[in-house]
Amino acid sequence: MYICTETDNNMERPRYDILDGLRGVAALMVLLYHVFNDAKSFYVWPAPVNEFYHGFMGVDFFFILSGFVMGYAYDNRLIPNPSSVGEGKSMTFWGFVKRRLIRLHPMVVMGALLGLIAFLIQGCTKWDGTEVGVEPLMWATLLALFLIPAPGGMDVRGNTEAFPLNGPHWSLFFEYIGSLLYGLLLHRLPTKWLRVWVACGIFSIAAYSLMQEDGGVAYGWSSEPVNLLGGALRMLYAYPMGLLMARMFRKRNPEPLHGPVFIFCSMALVLLLGFPLFGGKDTETIFQLICLFSFFPGIIWIGARGMVRGRLQQAVSFLGRLSYPLYAVHFPLVYLYITWVGNDGHPYQGYSHPWAAAFVTIAASVLIATICLLFYDEPLRKWLNRK
Repeated sequence: MYICTETDNNMERPRYDILDGLRGVAALMVLLYHVFNDAKSFYVWPAPVNEFYHGFMGVDFFFILSGFVMGYAYDNRLIPNPSSVGEGKSMTFWGFVKRRLIRLHPMVVMGALLGLIAFLIQGCTKWDGTEVGVEPLMWATLLALFLIPAPGGMDVRGNTEAFPLNGPHWSLFFEYIGSLLYGLLLHRLPTKWLRVWVACGIFSIAAYSLMQEDGGVAYGWSSEPVNLLGGALRMLYAYPMGLLMARMFRKRNPEPLHGPVFIFCSMALVLLLGFPLFGGKDTETIFQLICLFSFFPGIIWIGARGMVRGRLQQAVSFLGRLSYPLYAVHFPLVYLYITWVGNDGHPYQGYSHPWAAAFVTIAASVLIATICLLFYDEPLRKWLNRK
């Protein structure tokens, strides 16, 4: 899941550059996780590896960051009465929804189309080699364009993905739900009731994860009800947690931190998301829950207090801008990578240099994301905002 900050030229608000950059770091870690660990799942690698094993938890970091950014940007702006909207300073619920659509949906469309192209290149077959007809592929594409989960009968890949043309879009689906929930309810909740919500979310996701046979919090990507429920619980804890943090941050107004805050926070995030698999089910689950409940909120809190200047600020800003396109478009290339390198039934099984193919996939993902950012996403959003 991924979220973007929005610059508001009509309001004097500090811009959290470091949080933008951390979003980019998390997106890169998600990419590395998908390249290496998803390849391992399909037996591409000649030996078991666990590189960047916890990279999937970048989604939970995104969710918490989403809530923080929403609270920072909109908590005092959403109002119920359209007649009282002040230019540039307040908005109705529908104005908020339009902003979120303009910010998020252009890359949803691009990701769906790239996923379709990748599927066509793969030969329109499921992972088991079964051919997919034109009609189910058309339905899968239509659902993907509107960010609607595909039911089992429209799973054109055959491994229960809710968004089979671009798997990570499941988190964007929950991001939309979180935005609607915020616009309709969460921004109206008094802080004391928001604390109760977060406490219930902590209990729910912890109990759900510990009770599952596999443990952990890696839920949401599948159309199976148990998996979708787990993804919903991840969002229903993390999004309000970020909102609560934003309110606390605004109230306390802590002093800015000086020094290499971005470097420190980035290293901490890379260490957590890149930590290898260890221990048994319960140990793994507890580690993941500690990240959700403590480490990730702490990194965001420290990052919000830091500052960057000069060339580092420009690099951090670009990393933040690139993060969403990178998240939205990288997985179709991962599909091709898995197919090309070693999936059973495809011509390159047994390819002896998976590392080279992995780095080509990573570089191509960054390149395509950069092109999408500069020549599609940002220009289109500017045009839509003018309209």
